[in-house]
Amino acid sequence: MKKGDNMTHLRETPWDKRNFNINTYEVTSTDEEALRETDQFAGHYTIKVNPLENPKTLLQHGFYYVDTLIEPICKKENLKLFEASDINLSKTYDPEEVLKIAEESMHGRFHRDFNIPDSMADKRYVNWVNDLHQSGKIIALYYQNDLAGYYGFDQNKVLLLGIHKEYRSRGLTKAFTSLACKEQLASGYDELKTSISAVNVASLNLFNALGFRLKSTVDVYHKLNGEVT
Repeated sequence: MKKGDNMTHLRETPWDKRNFNINTYEVTSTDEEALRETDQFAGHYTIKVNPLENPKTLLQHGFYYVDTLIEPICKKENLKLFEASDINLSKTYDPEEVLKIAEESMHGRFHRDFNIPDSMADKRYVNWVNDLHQSGKIIALYYQNDLAGYYGFDQNKVLLLGIHKEYRSRGLTKAFTSLACKEQLASGYDELKTSISAVNVASLNLFNALGFRLKSTVDVYHKLNGEVT
């Protein structure tokens, strides 16, 4: 069967394909018809489901659990600001330095996928940060004129936060993040939203302190037909 035939419930994800050297897809439905489509084509698949949904059919079609994402939101009026001296934000930065920080702080659901080599999961994360840089969606975080981290966003979504290891656990992260959220809201949004792995307790505590409150959760399953090489 050719790619494109009967592909009504699959959405191609070229940003993942470039990293894993195999066709990659997001499955848009948990219906039996959609799951059967994933049996027809070689590739790596991602599906997101309600945690209360019975996963039996997913497992029967070869899907395996990789993560639970917590999806909190923060209303503009509920954002709590934290202050710290000698910090500032900027859209001017050395992208190579941002990518170095990304390399030391990366971890995501593909790192928990036993079918994906860590080197490829690393590559995916760094490419994501670089994509955000190329589209002007990175805010650099400076401490005493030194690059201490980065904040990645898209419209009203908080996507990524990376802090250089030298500046962690120094009481700066809340201040950096709250100021970046404030700047993002200044673009005209009434609320911000983000997505955090349930295992990332530090980030969950951080955004809770900033005024973000749980809105929903979603379970993420992957499937691999073929090989990642």
